[in-house]
Amino acid sequence: MGRLIVHQDKVTDIAAMVALCPFKALEDNNGKLEINAACKLCKLCVKKGQPGAMEFVEEETGPKVDKSLWKGITVYVDHVEGEIHPVTLELLGKARELADKINHPVQALFLGSDIGDKAQELLHYGVDKVYVVDTPELKDFKIESYAAAFEQYINEVKPSSILVGATPVGRQLAPRVAARFKTGLTADCTILEMHDNTDLVQIRPAFGGNIMAEILCSNTRPQLATVRYKIMNAPERSAEPKGEIVKMEVPADKLKARMEVLGIVKKEKVKTIESADVLVVAGRGLKKVEDLDMIRQLADALGGDIACTRPLAEAGWMDANRQIGLSGRTVRPKLIITCGVHGAIQFVAGMNNSEQVVAINSDPEAPIFKVANYALVGDIYEIVPQLIEKIKQGGALA
Repeated sequence: MGRLIVHQDKVTDIAAMVALCPFKALEDNNGKLEINAACKLCKLCVKKGQPGAMEFVEEETGPKVDKSLWKGITVYVDHVEGEIHPVTLELLGKARELADKINHPVQALFLGSDIGDKAQELLHYGVDKVYVVDTPELKDFKIESYAAAFEQYINEVKPSSILVGATPVGRQLAPRVAARFKTGLTADCTILEMHDNTDLVQIRPAFGGNIMAEILCSNTRPQLATVRYKIMNAPERSAEPKGEIVKMEVPADKLKARMEVLGIVKKEKVKTIESADVLVVAGRGLKKVEDLDMIRQLADALGGDIACTRPLAEAGWMDANRQIGLSGRTVRPKLIITCGVHGAIQFVAGMNNSEQVVAINSDPEAPIFKVANYALVGDIYEIVPQLIEKIKQGGALA
């Protein structure tokens, strides 16, 4: 943490400084510029304010960690009954990219029961060591048992950074582990970078998507981050396995949990927008709910599915499971067509890895055009019907 200092002698225009803060945290108190409790430490006043008027001072929070004792980037292997979630492979690819910058190994932590054969598959994805805790006590996911096994792994291996998929399991496990080591955790990262000193740069939208926050855990180890499925790119599967399997033993008394799993009822699998190759997305450019029929017609003509932005989901026009964005689903289709979508950061973060993006918007300055491969400026009520007709006739979309 840190604090802001006002250098009154450098303040030349108090009114301009007050107007600069989006949180109304700067105020004029009898001719002096002061900071109130609304300050979020966004440091905008330091970057954009009058030169030298504001200063951000870092405060020591305790003894600094010896970073040389922590080595490697670990990926937690998310799975259900041994079936590895694809987000794990995406994180292994990212871990390899980050590890190569600092000459660290890539590790994977696989917890479960009867998972030995499944662990071999990970050696085809660039991991140096797969640490396996294979015991009947970990057959079912119990947060206390898994956290205890995770804790022992960290104490023995000391990885510098840990990447966890933002799945239902990962969202429970990562904060428990971070709390045990009194270290930081950044959820739903969209970008990960690495400094030469092994500090993991964790980037994600903040303050409602108005800024991209860069978060560092410089004084603690390990560093933890969760990442959603389809945010990163999965590596190609190598023909030959490389790396090694390391079996770990955790005492049974450490794996005891206060809860008992009596049984598991499996949900029927349903088709989701994440699995669609083609998506047509409705935004606030639609005037009324009945106009969704036009969006459905375009999706049907392309053999795809429909989705929406947050305002439409909140208005009840579509189910929440069809919402794209940070507060919805992350998708990576081969083709996505946005209709009347402005392109807020929260939405773009959930679809910017799509192979082809076609954006239709009447505003030529709409942010969605910055990520679009093809930009169609015009009224969706004129363009979409023409697209539907062209597709039905089998003509080119030009």
